[in-house]
Amino acid sequence: MRRLSAFQSGAFRLALIFAVIFAVGATALVAAVNVAVSRYAGHATDAALVDESQLLRGEARAHGPDTLGQLILKRQRIVHARPYLYLLLDPLGRRVAGDLPATAARAGWGELSVAEFTEPNEPSDGQVTVRTYGVRLADGSVLVVGRDTSDLTELSDWLRLVTLWSGLGITILALGGGLLIGGIFLRRMDRVNQALQRIMDGAQDDRVPPIGMGAEFSRLTRNMNLMLDRTQALMDGLRQVSTDIAHDLRTPLGRLRQHLESMRDLSDPEALECAIDDALAQVDEVLATFHALLRIGQIEGGAGRARFEAVNLSAVMERVHLAYETAAEDAGKSFDAEIAPDLEVRGDPQLLTQLFANLIENALRHAGEGAEISMRLASVDGAVTATVADNGPGIPDAEHGRVVQRFYRLDASRSTAGSGLGLSLVAAIAELHGAELRLRDNSPGLLVELQFPNEQRSIVMR
Repeated sequence: MRRLSAFQSGAFRLALIFAVIFAVGATALVAAVNVAVSRYAGHATDAALVDESQLLRGEARAHGPDTLGQLILKRQRIVHARPYLYLLLDPLGRRVAGDLPATAARAGWGELSVAEFTEPNEPSDGQVTVRTYGVRLADGSVLVVGRDTSDLTELSDWLRLVTLWSGLGITILALGGGLLIGGIFLRRMDRVNQALQRIMDGAQDDRVPPIGMGAEFSRLTRNMNLMLDRTQALMDGLRQVSTDIAHDLRTPLGRLRQHLESMRDLSDPEALECAIDDALAQVDEVLATFHALLRIGQIEGGAGRARFEAVNLSAVMERVHLAYETAAEDAGKSFDAEIAPDLEVRGDPQLLTQLFANLIENALRHAGEGAEISMRLASVDGAVTATVADNGPGIPDAEHGRVVQRFYRLDASRSTAGSGLGLSLVAAIAELHGAELRLRDNSPGLLVELQFPNEQRSIVMR
């Protein structure tokens, strides 16, 4: 049996899908943060430029325009604390103060590249982008305030790197987690497949080990083991049927063969006709046995469960009582019934009718002359309970578990007609309907009790 690699496992593929989703989500999130931070920083820069220009304009109004140049020079001398660049032109366009180039001299917003700002007497080694805001003063002078935006550019670059590496990191973590989970899952599935292989190789008592990793897998394991239990029970039943047929049908078939051989010596037409009728009756008995075995096998295999419906069990038992009441009187037995009305279960009405018919026929056959047979139906604690009882010789307690087996017959009943399949068929129908079958001592006689579960009634009555 070829083993799968972790890369081929469903867990790894699922992790790969989640990795792609997480990477796309992380990239979109960081990109959104990048845009938001950039916009916020840009707005903050613009607001700072407007505030600085308003401050300088206020100083010009308060102290006169001639003092504005001195104020700018003073603010420029604060090297480490100066975040701004300036340009002040007089009404004739001549530079008064500031270190911005003359090309920045325009009202409103602007942007230009200038040499990177350095300490005095140090050469510049690069260009920076400057955001500018210019205003025209009352005397016609032009004031431009600028600010270096290289920090914003660096922030944007850093956020892009974060976006890239976070996406890669999440993808790598997800793939690693997928490999880890896939490896764990595959090891557990290998144990399951090995157990199934052992079962297919003949270890019928072996079962699937728990998978774990969630309630759904536990439920799957439980159902697989229940299926294996059911399959083993059916196989055991099939082997038992084969054994039973080999042992219990050998006698009637051998008797039939002897009977057919004896017919060779018959010359009287009437005797020959009687012998043929007897042989046909024996063949019918064998065919009836095969039919009963086939019926039991079908029922044990779950046949008929798909046809389940709400069944009025009271009406079913009333019909059985009516059908066998006259036969009981003719056999010198009494047959009474006490049936509560309108009690329902879920099941197959034909199989339930056959169940109670078999119980009544079993009582008529084995209860003895003058026996009293009774049939009861009632609701006990919400569960439908049916009983069939007689006051005949009964069945020893030690034999209660055996009489429901195929072909099993008590020594006292071997002289009567029958194949020993009646109670086996009853047990199979009861199990199909989820009913609990109990055989009890009726002191004297036998009491057969069938208790249908509460769930059956609740399903039907909804």
